[in-house]
Amino acid sequence: MKVSDKLLLAAMGAIIVAAVIVVVLAWEVPDAHAQEAKTPVAGQASLTVVVGSLQPATFPIRVSANGNIMAWQEASIGTEANGLRLTDVKVNVGDTVRRGQQLATFAADTVEAELAQSRAAAAEADVALAEATANAERARLLQASGALSAQQIHQYLSAEHTARARLDAARAVEKTQRLRVAQTRIAAPDDGVISARSATVGAVLPAGQELFRLIRGGRLEWRAEVAATDLSRLKPGQKVRVTPNGGDAIEGRLRMLAPVIDIQTRNGMVYVDLPPSNTARAGMFARGEFEIGASEVMTLPQSAVQLREGFSYVMRVGPDSRVIQTKVAPGRRSGDRVQIISGLDKDDRVVVSGAAFLGDGDLVLVTDGPKKAARPAASPSASQRLTLTSSRGTQ
Repeated sequence: MKVSDKLLLAAMGAIIVAAVIVVVLAWEVPDAHAQEAKTPVAGQASLTVVVGSLQPATFPIRVSANGNIMAWQEASIGTEANGLRLTDVKVNVGDTVRRGQQLATFAADTVEAELAQSRAAAAEADVALAEATANAERARLLQASGALSAQQIHQYLSAEHTARARLDAARAVEKTQRLRVAQTRIAAPDDGVISARSATVGAVLPAGQELFRLIRGGRLEWRAEVAATDLSRLKPGQKVRVTPNGGDAIEGRLRMLAPVIDIQTRNGMVYVDLPPSNTARAGMFARGEFEIGASEVMTLPQSAVQLREGFSYVMRVGPDSRVIQTKVAPGRRSGDRVQIISGLDKDDRVVVSGAAFLGDGDLVLVTDGPKKAARPAASPSASQRLTLTSSRGTQ
């Protein structure tokens, strides 16, 4: 075979091999393009989230108010004795006392001496009355016989009346001195708690000087201002949840509503009885809520509602698994639920877990519920996530 023939055969073999390669590439290229079409362009989901929707719930209807905790009634305990020296003080602020319990004592030497003098004067008047009575009886017996003149009989009868009047006066003085002796001992007018003390041992006090202040019965009440428009919905006996500043909430009962409205503020005063509590103190500021009924509303978990730039938003999940930041109008709150007044439809899917880490347009991986989201073993592998993302992207 000539050299030219060998070159021709080699050239033909090269052409055949090139043709086969072209045919193979023609079949491979469409498959590659199809595989690229199935691969998502957007990438992997940024977060695995749990979604939910609006759910009906029964919320209590409450009226909120602010006010101060005050003593139900406060008694002022003072002295009626004038110019006596205080010798003993038996109680202090915060002590619980009973009715009639002795609180303080004044020096009684002078008053007791005057009492003894008045008793002696009363005894002397009693003897004088007895003598005058005997003379008057004899005069009455001799009146018919004419042994005594009418003038003498009149004098004996008048002396009897005078002696009786003097005895009454002496007894009145004795009673006054006995009262003064009793006033040297200051007693509690009622059960309660001492809220203030100004008594000082050794002080000489005038009559009417206040020594103690007493919270009667230890009872406290919450006095709150309520708008006039809400007063018609309040009635005595309703439950009130009162929360003092820095203390735990306590349950009170509405006792009465003020009969007048303040013309300046257009608010009315309400009085709520409070049970004994270790956190409530007279003078504390407190917030309260009156329960006046209940109503059914549409709600979301509080974790689904985010506060951004002064407005409330939720992350609504679209059909392409991307979140849409949606502005909503929240209402009342109860427990871990918040009322949604407007901004969502009943069928909208909302991110309820992880919404704080998402931005508008983020791609998310949606789970059916919190149980599936909470199991670490249920997280998909890289290939499963790629398949799931691809399938959602083609829907």
